[in-house]
Amino acid sequence: MPSAKRFVYVLKNASQPTQYYTGVTSDVAYRLAAHNEGRCLHTANGRPWSIDVMVEFADERRAVAFERYLKSGSGCAFANRHFR
Repeated sequence: MPSAKRFVYVLKNASQPTQYYTGVTSDVAYRLAAHNEGRCLHTANGRPWSIDVMVEFADERRAVAFERYLKSGSGCAFANRHFR
């Protein structure tokens, strides 16, 4: 049985446009609602959030690897060049 699709998402802070959060999920709408309702410790103080970038992956392993990359120094530089 193939694994479920996963999404790497980058949220943008509406009140501080230079603040971003990167995560991985199988349900983007649910995760965005959770971030905006304050149910996520790392994003509770930066509400409201909106989806800035979303990349779909066929499996969790590749999605987690890409999320980890985006949170690294070279991944942040990549995101600044290509997403912002």
